[in-house]
Amino acid sequence: MMAPPILLIEDTQSMQLVYTAILKKGGFVAVSAGTAAEGLAKFHDLKPKIVLLDLMLPDRNGLELMADFFALDSEVRVIVITANGSIIKAIEAMRGGAFEFLVKPFDENRLINTVENAAAASGQQRLPPVIDVAKGSEFHGFIGTSPKMREVYRKITAISRSMATVFISGESGTGKEICAQAIHATSTRARGPFVPLNCGAIPPDLLESEVFGHLKGSFTGAIADSVGAAGAADGGTLFLDEICEMDLNLQTKLLRFLQTSTVQPVGAIKARKVNVRIICATNRDPYEEVKSGRFREDLYYRLHVVPIHLPPLRERAEDAVEIAEKMLLKFAVEEGRKFTRIDPDVKDLFRRLPWPGNVRQVLNLLRNVVVLNDAETVTTTMLPLEILHLNEEVVQTVASKNRPKDPPVGLEPLIGRPLAEIERLVIEETLRLHNGSVSQASRVLDISPSTLYRKLESWNRGQ
Repeated sequence: MMAPPILLIEDTQSMQLVYTAILKKGGFVAVSAGTAAEGLAKFHDLKPKIVLLDLMLPDRNGLELMADFFALDSEVRVIVITANGSIIKAIEAMRGGAFEFLVKPFDENRLINTVENAAAASGQQRLPPVIDVAKGSEFHGFIGTSPKMREVYRKITAISRSMATVFISGESGTGKEICAQAIHATSTRARGPFVPLNCGAIPPDLLESEVFGHLKGSFTGAIADSVGAAGAADGGTLFLDEICEMDLNLQTKLLRFLQTSTVQPVGAIKARKVNVRIICATNRDPYEEVKSGRFREDLYYRLHVVPIHLPPLRERAEDAVEIAEKMLLKFAVEEGRKFTRIDPDVKDLFRRLPWPGNVRQVLNLLRNVVVLNDAETVTTTMLPLEILHLNEEVVQTVASKNRPKDPPVGLEPLIGRPLAEIERLVIEETLRLHNGSVSQASRVLDISPSTLYRKLESWNRGQ
C-alpha cells in the first residue's frame, strides 16, 4: 500500500512550488495547502504521517493548527518552518511536540535530511526517484537537456546497480561532486553514507589520516581516535575529489585498500574490513598524469573502470539558459526578489559566452544580479561588466580569426582612418539598415545591446 503524501502548508505559492520540487527530487510526494483551513481539511482527507507547517499563516496561528493535528493523530511528525525573526515560536513548537524546525532560508539538503529523518521515525518509505532522461531537464541536481548531458544521465542510470569504481573527469565548475552524489543516490547504497573528501584541500602529511583514520596519540595533534573517510563511508560511497593531487606514497596505500577492502588507521596494528564504493574525480587529464609520472598507472587502471566525462558549458550552450532560468527563480525566492524571467538578449548572450567557470560561474552571476537588483526581468544592464567584457573578447577573437589578409574591394575609403571612426560608421550604418533597432543591430554586429547603448550615449554626449 502506497504511503500517504507529505502535507505542506505554506501560504506563499512560489515557496510551495520550490518545496514540492525539492521533495519530488528527493523521492517524496507532497500535497500543498495555502491556508490553515485548507490544511486541516486535507489532513482529514489524506491522513499524512509527515506535515511541513509554516507557522505564519494568513487565517490562523500555526501553533494552534499543530495542536489540532496532534489531537487527530498523536503519531504525526510535524516539521515547522519559521522566519529567522520568529525563532521563539519555533522553540515553542518544539515544546509542543514538533519533530523538528527549519529556519528560512534553508538549503535543499537540510530540507531533505529533515524529512528523511521524520520518515524514518514514522516508518514511511520514500518512493524511488523519478528518472526521465528523455524529457526531464533536471536529474539529481543536474539541469540541462543537451545530448551530451543526456548521455551522462544515461550512463549514471546504467551503472546504478553496479559496484564498479567510477572516474569522473571535467573542468572545474562542471558538477563533478553533483555527478558523484547522483551515482550514489541512484545506487543500491543510497541509504548508506556519502562521504566526500577533497584530496587537493588537505596537506599531504594529513591526508593519510583523513582517508584511513588514526589512533589517539599516533602523531602530534591526534587527540582522539578517528575512523577516517573510508571508515565513515562503510556501507556507502567514498568520493575522492581531485584524486590526481594525492601523494604517490598514499596512492600505493589507496591501491592496497582497493585490492583488499581493508583500512589500517595510522598507529593501528590491525586492519579492518570495510564495504565501500569508490568514486573519484579530477579536473586534469588522468592519463596525462600517468604519462608524466604523477599518478600510478596500476592505480589508474584500478580506478578508471567506468569513466564519465562532464562536458564544459560552452559545448552545451542551451543548457546555460536552462540553468539560468531555473536558478533565477530559486535565488529570487531566497532573496525575496520579484525576478521571473530573462530578457531574450541576455539569453542570446548566455548562449555565446565561453563560460570559463562553467556552471559555477552562471550561479555566481545570477546570485549577483538578484542581490543587487529587484525587477521581474533580468536585462543586460544588470549584468556585471566582466561578463560584457568577456563577450567582447569573444567577438574580437572571432573577428581576428576571420579577418582577411588583404582589404576587400570597397573598403579603400576606410584605409588610413582612425579605428574609432570606422567603428562608428559601421554601427551607424547597421542601425540605419535595421530602422534604428538596437537589438537587431547588436545581433548583426555580435555585441551585447548594453555595449551598443553605451557607445551611442558616449557619441551623443560628445556632440
